[in-house]
Amino acid sequence: MNIRMLLSAAIVLVLAISSLPLLDPKYFLSWKPRVSTVADLIVRNGVIYTSDDSLLFADSMAVGNGRVLRVGNYSFVQELADYRTKELDLGGKIVVPGFIDSHVHFIYGGLQMAQVELRGVNKKEDFIKRIKDAVKIILCSNKGSKQGSWILGGGWNNDLWGGDLPSASWIDDFTQNNPVWLSRMDGHMGLANSVALKLAGVTKYSKDPPGGTIMRTASGEPTGLLIDSAKKLVGSQIPEDSVDDRREALLRASNLALSRGVTTVVDVGRYLPGGSSDLSWVDFSDVYQWADTLLKMKVRVCLFFPMETWSHLADLIKRTGLALSQWLYLGGVKAFADGSLGSNSALFYEPYVDDPENHGLLVTDAEVLLNLTLKSDLSGLQVAIHAIGDRANDLILDMYSLVASTNGMRDRRFRIEHAQQLASGTPGRFGKQGVIASVQPDHILDDAESAGRKLGKDRAEKESYLFKSLLDGNALVAMGSDWPVADINPLSGIKTALTRRPPTWEKSWIPSECISLEDALKGYTIAAARASFLEKQVGSLSPGKFADFVILSADSWEEFAEEASASVEATYVSGVQAYP
Repeated sequence: MNIRMLLSAAIVLVLAISSLPLLDPKYFLSWKPRVSTVADLIVRNGVIYTSDDSLLFADSMAVGNGRVLRVGNYSFVQELADYRTKELDLGGKIVVPGFIDSHVHFIYGGLQMAQVELRGVNKKEDFIKRIKDAVKIILCSNKGSKQGSWILGGGWNNDLWGGDLPSASWIDDFTQNNPVWLSRMDGHMGLANSVALKLAGVTKYSKDPPGGTIMRTASGEPTGLLIDSAKKLVGSQIPEDSVDDRREALLRASNLALSRGVTTVVDVGRYLPGGSSDLSWVDFSDVYQWADTLLKMKVRVCLFFPMETWSHLADLIKRTGLALSQWLYLGGVKAFADGSLGSNSALFYEPYVDDPENHGLLVTDAEVLLNLTLKSDLSGLQVAIHAIGDRANDLILDMYSLVASTNGMRDRRFRIEHAQQLASGTPGRFGKQGVIASVQPDHILDDAESAGRKLGKDRAEKESYLFKSLLDGNALVAMGSDWPVADINPLSGIKTALTRRPPTWEKSWIPSECISLEDALKGYTIAAARASFLEKQVGSLSPGKFADFVILSADSWEEFAEEASASVEATYVSGVQAYP
């Protein structure tokens, strides 16, 4: 009996061993004990707008290891909780994905926060007073000298005090010992006092540089205003900002962004016409890499570099890839086609009504721009080009079409930054060509009053900020601020895109171009992410993406839908509260 049992056991063992080769050895290599995912945080009892069309609204969300784990109803999400999980009761508040600002000058804006603030000044007298006060501060701090310290500032908008352009004569009497440089809000024009003009060697005999203008009196004397590439005449004399100043500027800018619900920015750098293309690269190495290495980054940043440095960026991406960390991304290259409307340097088919001999400026030679774009695109880089005037936008769309047909099909996602004034038929070209319109709604607040004076009422209303027409033509519309040109404030931008109504107006400017709340929200979230190839990481509250989200003050979706009236109560980055 025992022998028979032993024989039976032996036979079973032999058969079991002989069957092992029939099993795939990969089974043993890939098998892992099943470990259930546990949420670090559950957000519940709210109205969560996800920006993900597969589930646009939910009341709860689970977060783990900095990413979204689940979105849905509370019972579904709560399955991932255990004794370690924290819960956040929203009390019915609205949650939206962390906002993405698609166009900022981030470090430049942070630096300007420490300079003379001229944004919002609406009287000539107040403009002058702010510069006087800055001179007094310098003298009281014992920094004044015979040569003098530079007084820097920005954000002025002459349209706010009736349109008269400032001149050096406004401030020369009390700045004899200090060179002064004050950038206009759009960055395409600046005012220098006579001390700064003398340092730069700018006289009545100076010639306008290519792509720039020295504004002059009737007798030919410089007024102090320099446009686009002419700014470099004075800019080259201004001492460089220190590394510490620029690092502090990043931290200031980041804190401001978080307070406005912005968790990702596309930084197009400090490079402007008339500036040095090196600035973006020194900021990358001195500031961004420093902050990333020392874990000081607070918001995610996608960087664009001057197009003339395309080969440098292409070589870097070959070595590192596009994502340097969860905080820092290499985006692409940027160039300029024209200037700005406010500085009368945006390029138009027809002349300016208030300057009949002027059609604007082509800031970069067309052939040079085409060759740089061809090379940048062929190397696989994403290309973004600044174009504001109707002629400039058509020129870039024509060029993009030529480049795409020359270099062949690929997912290139060409961008036009601003796409502000569009001729009849142009909005439809964006969708047909797959060109992204990177727009800034809050510029409407500045231009609604002045565009008619510069272009004529009929022309301004036919071609200004055509967001609805772009969307109707199936264009991808990404939204941003152009900070510090306008405030970094997506909720303000969303409200403007919905209403197109400046604060003192009762009616909308071009009401046919108002867009829906959902389109505006997507412009600052998922559309903005796609515009920079970031849609796998951010832009919606979808499982697997970073848990970047914003809690708004509105108690119901209906309340928020009324002109997007809300404020930021809290901002979370990777599931951790970053503001307040």
